[in-house]
Amino acid sequence: MAHDHSAPSGTSATDLPNDLEAFWMPFTPNRAFKKDPRIVARAKDMYYFKTDGTQVLDGTAGLWCSNAGHCRAPIVKAIQQQAAELDFAPTFQFAHPKVFELANRLTQMAPEGLDYAFFCNSGSEAVDSAMKMALAYHRQRGEGSRTRFIGRERGYHGVGFGGISVGGIAPNRKFYGSLLPGVDHLPHTYNRQEQAFSSGEPEWGAHLADELQRIVDLHDASNIAGVIVEPMAGSTGVLAPPKGYLKRLREICDRHGILLIFDEVITAFGRLGFATAAERFDVTPDIMTFAKGITSGTVPMGGTLVSREIYETFQTGPDHVIDLFHGYTYSGHPLATAAALATLDLYRDEGMYQNAQAMEPKIAAAAMKLKDHPLIEDIRTIGVVAAFDLKPSAAGPGVFGYDFMVHAFHKENDMVRVTGDTIALSPPLMLESTHIEELFDKVTNTLNSFL
Repeated sequence: MAHDHSAPSGTSATDLPNDLEAFWMPFTPNRAFKKDPRIVARAKDMYYFKTDGTQVLDGTAGLWCSNAGHCRAPIVKAIQQQAAELDFAPTFQFAHPKVFELANRLTQMAPEGLDYAFFCNSGSEAVDSAMKMALAYHRQRGEGSRTRFIGRERGYHGVGFGGISVGGIAPNRKFYGSLLPGVDHLPHTYNRQEQAFSSGEPEWGAHLADELQRIVDLHDASNIAGVIVEPMAGSTGVLAPPKGYLKRLREICDRHGILLIFDEVITAFGRLGFATAAERFDVTPDIMTFAKGITSGTVPMGGTLVSREIYETFQTGPDHVIDLFHGYTYSGHPLATAAALATLDLYRDEGMYQNAQAMEPKIAAAAMKLKDHPLIEDIRTIGVVAAFDLKPSAAGPGVFGYDFMVHAFHKENDMVRVTGDTIALSPPLMLESTHIEELFDKVTNTLNSFL
């Protein structure tokens, strides 16, 4: 997979904005950033470019989303052509051709049984859509008492009230009151003593799925609508599912008529070497959320894939009556659908999922070389993902992680993602062995700078 990694023309200099104050940045310590900004002006393939033209290796695929790499010509062309041809079309009561084409492509890609696609604009919206569909489905079937959701500790499901309610990351929840009622949480699946330095699925931990049965026994299945989990918990610091864990969840949900929802916003579109994590782990959910990699991050898009049974449950009323009272102005936006179709073509034509499978053992081997580094407490890898738990600084939790990210960007020209004292790497799927070497050289140099 040879690609031109040179800077696009005109990247030699781009002026910094003269005032950074007005933008309230998301998930960012704003005062610290504005004192010492980390700004990129352009991107191409595996790299960002700073305002002075300096090349920065993208070790995070943007925010887990630029799976096909940056500014890829086929995607750019598709977006440009679509903007000139049809800028917007409503999908309430009307539609445009490409949205149907994309829905068909996605359902063909999905595990058997997920036959319908519903579109929105982000992973957060996709989770809220999935939860509303689950509630409405049970009510349509005469089981309106099924209103409770089961999430998981350390889970990340976006930032809507539904997503943070079923999510399990404390800072995302603690400021916002009581959240949605009727939500319980499974325990997370990480145990360092049993799983330290794991590549792929840990051997230990499948039994943790049995906690779902305990929760069902507590509330009774007649009150539970759905269980939502990330097949691989990404944002919390990369927690792969223990072997057999997801199948146990599927079995318990089937036993009690509970919908299983996979949040595949991070894991779909090749991150784990397959079109979906459901395919890799051979477990099919009733509803699957997606976003991020669907357009390689170029135009916001998200959605849900749902089973035929769920869809057909809503097709029972008079022909002129709306069957699902839910949607977004930009559901299936023409630019997003054009970008998604071009992105799916690129994944296929360049064999990116297969390349991810080929790169997985190389990433794991490179990561595990740091196993004995005095500043690392644990390493986890799966697919085109690696995470390092850093030894916390005496200055307090999260300080080392933040300083590591800043140093990597300014001194090593490397973009990494930080969660507390965990560093996550998730480069674009077009990577080659040379990029793995470059990435881990930069990570090692940054680690050594703190010795």
